[in-house]
Amino acid sequence: MKKFAVGMAFAVLASGAAAKEWKTVRIGVDASYPPFESMAPNGQMVGFDVDLTRALCAKMNVKCVWVAQDLDGIIPALKVRKFDIIVSSLTVTDKRREQIDFSDKLFDAPARMIAKKGSPLLPTAASLQGKRVGVEQGSTQEAYAKAYWEPKGVTIVPYQNQDQVYADLATGRLDAALQDELQADAGFLRTPRGKDFGWAGPEVKDAKTIGEGTAIGVRKEDGELKAMLNRALADVHRDGTFTKLEKQYFDVDIDQSR
Repeated sequence: MKKFAVGMAFAVLASGAAAKEWKTVRIGVDASYPPFESMAPNGQMVGFDVDLTRALCAKMNVKCVWVAQDLDGIIPALKVRKFDIIVSSLTVTDKRREQIDFSDKLFDAPARMIAKKGSPLLPTAASLQGKRVGVEQGSTQEAYAKAYWEPKGVTIVPYQNQDQVYADLATGRLDAALQDELQADAGFLRTPRGKDFGWAGPEVKDAKTIGEGTAIGVRKEDGELKAMLNRALADVHRDGTFTKLEKQYFDVDIDQSR
């Protein structure tokens, strides 16, 4: 009888866990990263990731609530349940996989350096020795720069958000900045404040630090939510929603499903 009672108790607990119903999904975003996510003058969160998540929430029949969070604290905040998922151009790395789970891949996130137009700088430790390079704190670009450049005499300057990196680059406090190529292109170089800057060398590649493209961050214990997100992602690819959204923001195809 004791075995039966214990078995029933576990069954009840298991069924209760499996029966969690998601009516609202809180989304953590770093709102300093246009065109993926930023804060509009009216206080509304806008950008590609925001529109994509809104489409996913519609497919899942849940209410979306966006929560602004600096990148360097975004994974700890997810783990302590400040929000339920991260949709913020979050790159998948083995180090991050130790802490959280990820949805299916969203899009590639190549890293590339920018500097003043005409600058001879290249994304190598030899070229950057004695220079100051800005990175967003907590980013994969910071991890790369600190692993490969900083030990060889390059000063790596982390900032709380990407807007601060661009502000100091524009005023000359930095010699260069390393960040996501898509974000830098649409969110800086194609804007008035980026008119005097351009690409400095080719894409920076490193599977260990730069990672394997972006995905939605989910707590390891929220397997059902991850499954819901992956089904919704498949739907927005299948019905053309993803393609429609990407064309609104980018001049290149970022769809990883094709």
